[in-house]
Parts: sequence; C-alpha cells; structure tokens
Amino acid sequence: MINDKKVSFIIAVNDELIFSKCESHIKNLIVPKDFEIEIIPIRNALYLTKAYNNCMNSSDSKYKVYLHQDVFIINTNFINDILKIFNLESIGVIGVCGAKTIPENGIWWESPQLVGKVYDSHTGVMGLLKFNEVESEFNEVDGIDGLIIITQYDIPWREDIFKSWHFYDLSQCFEFKKLGYKVVVPKQIVPWCTHDCGIVNTMNGFDENRLIFIENYIL
Repeated sequence: MINDKKVSFIIAVNDELIFSKCESHIKNLIVPKDFEIEIIPIRNALYLTKAYNNCMNSSDSKYKVYLHQDVFIINTNFINDILKIFNLESIGVIGVCGAKTIPENGIWWESPQLVGKVYDSHTGVMGLLKFNEVESEFNEVDGIDGLIIITQYDIPWREDIFKSWHFYDLSQCFEFKKLGYKVVVPKQIVPWCTHDCGIVNTMNGFDENRLIFIENYIL
C-alpha cells in the first residue's frame, strides 16, 4: 500500500561527514501536517540504478527524493513546493536544472535550451549556476541533472543497462516520458539546493554510458 502522506529521501553515502550535513538540511525542512519523512542512506552501493531500485521497492512512500550526499536542500518549504506541483497527476519527475531538448551527443548541459538554477561548485569554486529562467510555475523538459530527482510514481531504474554513476538520470527521465509523464523544472526565485560537488569527474565511465544512452534513447 502506497503511503501518500510520506516523503522518502534516498541518498547514496560514502562520506559520513558530508551525509550528516545533507541530513541536517532535510531535518530542517517544514513538514506539512499529517505528513512524515524518512531518510534512507545507501552505503556500499556498486552503482546508483540498482541501489535506487532496492530503496524504491522497499519504501511505501508515494513521494521519493533521490539526491546526492553533497546536495543540501536550502528551501525549507521544499516539501510543500513539490506537493503543489505534484497536484498535477501528469507530472512524474521534478528536478532543479535541466534541458528542454537533449542534444544528439547525449550531453544535456550542451543543449541550447537549459533552464533552472543551483548553487554549485563544479568549477572548484562555489557559485550560482544559473540557466534560463522558468517562465511560469514550471517548464517541461526532456531531462534533468541527477543531483536531485523527485518522483511521485515508482518506475524501475534501468539497472540492466546503466551500471555506473552516469546517465541514470537522463535514462529515468526518458522512462517516465515513455509512459506519458512530464519531467519538469520549477520556477525558483532563489535556488532550492546547494550542490557542493567539486570538479566533476567525467573519466569514470562517462563516455561509455553516454554511448549506451544514445543507443537506447536517441537513435
């Protein structure tokens, strides 16, 4: 039985200090009346799709927030904000940054139609990463950044083809869209999240999984 008054935060963890900061931000969120939250850390995960599937299948919450351990939710009204968007049953996934179209090379951030914002340190320095403004309450997109993926339906992650830490996010967006659900980026007056990721490593299977993504979703 799905519990529609429950929000689960699912987090892959390999650094307990960073996770404790992530957890403290979650515990600081405003929880709507009659709702409950749970925090599910994933330790010793070989890859995200399998870990996310295990947590998805073991949790009864309708609303699931899959986030990296270095993502800190600074919008204390986060839960109310996502519930308002999820009032539209056609919306399956919410993210904070994304692309309206995915280029043929599969690299979402090279799209000319990027939207959203986040405080981010991918250059090595923390700063505001800001794309085009969302015009209304939200913009529909083809894909979002996996730093945070918020869902209101359970659709299996493609652990059969993605066995690393790349392209699981775009894959999941396309799986939702196949079933007719929308993927959206909401309007954020100020960013909802800080992503203290540091300089991104694209050497650990990025290109291999990019080609898998193209083969399965673009061609």
